[in-house]
Amino acid sequence: MLYAAVLVVILATLLAVAIYKLRSVKKQADFLVAGRTLGWPVLIFTLLSSWIGAGSLFAGGENAYQIGFAALWAPAGGWLGLLVIAAIAGRARRFSQFTVPDLLETRYNAAARVLASVAIVASYTMITSYQFKAGGDVLHLIFPELSRTAGMYIIAAFVIAMTAVAGMASVAYVDLVIGLLVTVTAVVALPVAIASVGGWAEIRRALPADHFTVYGSISPATAWGYLLPTFLLLVGNQGMYQKFFSARSERDARLAVFGWIAGTLLLEVVIIAIAVVGSARFRLDNPREIIPTTARLALPQVLGAVLLGGIFAKVISTANNYLFSPSTNLIHDIYGRFLRPGAGEREILVVSRLVVVLLGAFALIQGAYLESILRASLYAYTVYGAAVTPAVMAVFFWKRANTAGAVSSIVLGTVLTIVWNIVPGWKEWVEPVYPALIASLVSLVAVSLLTAPPPKEKIEPFL
Repeated sequence: MLYAAVLVVILATLLAVAIYKLRSVKKQADFLVAGRTLGWPVLIFTLLSSWIGAGSLFAGGENAYQIGFAALWAPAGGWLGLLVIAAIAGRARRFSQFTVPDLLETRYNAAARVLASVAIVASYTMITSYQFKAGGDVLHLIFPELSRTAGMYIIAAFVIAMTAVAGMASVAYVDLVIGLLVTVTAVVALPVAIASVGGWAEIRRALPADHFTVYGSISPATAWGYLLPTFLLLVGNQGMYQKFFSARSERDARLAVFGWIAGTLLLEVVIIAIAVVGSARFRLDNPREIIPTTARLALPQVLGAVLLGGIFAKVISTANNYLFSPSTNLIHDIYGRFLRPGAGEREILVVSRLVVVLLGAFALIQGAYLESILRASLYAYTVYGAAVTPAVMAVFFWKRANTAGAVSSIVLGTVLTIVWNIVPGWKEWVEPVYPALIASLVSLVAVSLLTAPPPKEKIEPFL
């Protein structure tokens, strides 16, 4: 009963925040970038909450259950990416646009905008789909009579409604509440979980020795196959750039990155540690549920209920973010740019909400066919990371990159990732991120060098 009460309170709080922020949504900038009013404390927690969701709590938990602390290779890609982000956060805010394709069209051309939008929609709806799946898992753990599938539909309906209500303003302030809740609760829960298993010595005795080594039972190539997709998603992540575009100032954007670094280092390590501790006590048919199971069965009831509620809220927050972001692409980069360039503010807001609903339904369909959240997350990260990230990084770090190089890079990265995941046996032979990233980078560099350099006006906005 306590677990159900905590979930009801969390859902009511999130919905109340969304309805309250609805009053401030009057025009496109309010819906897409919160009127560019977010200060650095809000930015820290919206960045943290949008980054750490089912990918960390369920895919990361599944990985830690199977290979122990070697599962930290995946979040390590995010930590490495944050070092790059620290160098460009202020410049991204200075650009003051709405989406990553805005950057790409300004630096390259309209084709780069459209192709990047396609890659973003493909990647982000997949990420949204496994948030729905994870939310269904949590509801099933709390209400066993409710199937995981029914729970997934309930979560999807709630997220779609909340995202459509108030856009970025809703996303950011919901994330502030969730980020604080989960960070504090997880840090408190870890030592309690260790004690409940019998202490660290008992955990070491119960698990294989390789669960406590650098690579565990995986090869270095597999470890880097976890790290690279995460790194590539983070440094090119449209949701992150959209948060920077929402910042009140360049200073707020820069300060937020440093808070994000500290929060991510702490929370990712704690999450993996809780999964390892739980795996010493529980044997599960669904390893992805190890963290919520540990919260439910290995912690005192009040602490477990709050942590499980926080996990549930995190999933909702991340689904909210990754559903909102591709909706922005279709509205701003396709509808407003090509289909209805003269559309008024009211029309844009109405269509924006309709697109949120349609993309949410598309993500839900994908979720119905998912088996492994871990594999789905690696696929989604690679689609985005190999297709979009190299061209985005060239915007800030390589003046010689041109339109032909960027377009070829986006196309090859997208196509190779999809093909490598579809053809039987290929991804078992080598992780898709390697061929997709190599092809994307080689085409970006080679084609750019073999064709004319970009005109000066394409470079000046980013100097």
